[in-house]
Amino acid sequence: MDTLRRPDAAFLRRLEALVGAPSLLTAAADRWAYGYDNSRRHAAPDAVVLAADAGQVRDVVRLCNAHRVALTARGRGTGTTGASVPLRGGIVLSLERMDRIVRVDPDNRVLVAQPGATNRAVQEAAAAHGFFWPPDPTSAAFCTLGGNLACNAAGPRAVKYGTPRENTLGLRAVTGAGAELSAGVYTTKGVVGYDLTRLLIGSEGTLAIITEATLKLTPLPEARRTLRAVYADMHAAARAVARIMAQPVIPCALEFMDGRAIRMIRDYAGIALPEAAGALLMVEVDGTEAAMEHAVAAVQRAAAGPGLIESRAARDAAEVSELWRARKALSPALRTVAPKKINEDVVVPVSRIADLIGGLERLSAEHGVTIVNFGHAGNGNIHVNLLVDPDDPAQMAAARPCLERVFALVLELGGTLSGEHGVGLEKRDYIARELGPVALDLMRRIRAQFDPNGILNPDKTLPADGAAEPAAHTDPPNAQGAPGASSER
Repeated sequence: MDTLRRPDAAFLRRLEALVGAPSLLTAAADRWAYGYDNSRRHAAPDAVVLAADAGQVRDVVRLCNAHRVALTARGRGTGTTGASVPLRGGIVLSLERMDRIVRVDPDNRVLVAQPGATNRAVQEAAAAHGFFWPPDPTSAAFCTLGGNLACNAAGPRAVKYGTPRENTLGLRAVTGAGAELSAGVYTTKGVVGYDLTRLLIGSEGTLAIITEATLKLTPLPEARRTLRAVYADMHAAARAVARIMAQPVIPCALEFMDGRAIRMIRDYAGIALPEAAGALLMVEVDGTEAAMEHAVAAVQRAAAGPGLIESRAARDAAEVSELWRARKALSPALRTVAPKKINEDVVVPVSRIADLIGGLERLSAEHGVTIVNFGHAGNGNIHVNLLVDPDDPAQMAAARPCLERVFALVLELGGTLSGEHGVGLEKRDYIARELGPVALDLMRRIRAQFDPNGILNPDKTLPADGAAEPAAHTDPPNAQGAPGASSER
C-alpha cells in the first residue's frame, strides 16, 4: 500500500471524462461531508464520485487501479467503525444514486436491488408482496443495502432469522483490479465453487465493490406479540435467556438492559419500572395468529424462575408501545449523559452472558469507569458502553486499559470482538488477538488476489503486517461524537 498516490490534475480530468462533471465533486465543502461516518473519524477525500451504474463503478475502479489511487466505497455513512473514512484521501465512490429496486420476484421469494437502496426501501418493496428481508439495523431508515452487506449488519431479528450472510443469495461486484464478478445463485440451494458471496459480505469494501444483490425474502408473519420481563439481577435474566432459547418457540427479538441502563432511563425518562429491577428482557414472538397464545405461554414459562420480579404481555398496540418505551428511551438517555461514549459491539455465547456482565461490573469498579450494557441477548450480542469523555485525558487514561480488559474478557469467554458493527479502523489492531497468524496470513493473501494494488479501502479490516499504519487522528475506539446520532443496532 506504500505505492498509493494522491490523484493529480491529469487523473481528475480522466475521471471527469468517465463520469461527467456533475458526478464528480472536488470543491472542499462538497468533499468534506464524505470524509466521515458515525464514528468520530474524519479524513477528507481528494474527490468524490457519485456513481450512476455498475459500468461507472467498473471504470472508476480500473482507473484508480491503473494510477494506484486509493478508492473507498460509501453508502450513507451510518457505520460506527470508521470503515468508510478515506484515510489515504484518494477517491470516495458514493453509491447513493445506485438505489434502484431492480425487481421483486415473489414466486421465488427473491428481491434484487442496487447497493444504494436503503434498508427501509427494500423492506417496503418486499412488504408490498407480503415479504420482508430479515436484517433490521436501528438505522434502517437511512442505512443502505450495500452498507448492511459490507459489515454484515443485522439487528434484533437476527436471533430468529439470521444476518445478511444467511439472507443473501448472490452478488454482483467489481474487484479491486476492475474485474466484474458474479457470485452466488438465484436459488435457495447451490454448492458450485467456493462461497464468494459470504466472503464478500462483511469484507467492508476491501475485496470488491458490490453493485447488485440478490436477497432471500421471508413471508411477513401474520401476528406478533410483545412481552417484558424484569429481574432482580443480570444473572437471573441470563438464566432466563438460556431457557427461552432452549425451548421450541424462537423469539423474533430478545433484547436486554442491565441495571445501570434501567436506572439511567428511569432518571432520564421517568419510566416506571420496579425499584428492585436489576435487568430487563424485551421479547417478541411472531407467526400465525392461531399460534400466538401458545407461543406467549411458552416464552412466559421459560422466562419464569428465580429472580423474576415482573412479567407483562402486551394486549394491544398501545401496550406494545408502552412496553418498548423503556428500550427506546435508552439511546437518547445515553446520548444526553455521555454524547462521546465509547461503544463496543461484542458477542459471547448465550450461556456466558452473565459471566460477561459480572466481569464488566468488576472492570468498572477496578478502573473507575461507568459501563452500561444492553443488546441482543438472544445471540449474545452485547453493546458495551464506557461512559467517558474522550476529550478528557484523565478519563481516557482510565478507559484505555479498561477497554483492553473488556476485549480480553470477551475472548476468554469464547466470544468475538464484533457482532454486527464490523471492524473498520476502530477494531483493526485488536483482531489479531482473536485470529491466529495462519488465518490472518490467508486473509491478507485473499485480499491481494482481489485487490493486487491495495487500492480498496486501505488501512481497514486487517491489521498491518509488521508496520504501523496512519490514522486520521487519535480518538479511541468507537468514541461517539455526533450529537443525536445513534450507533446501536
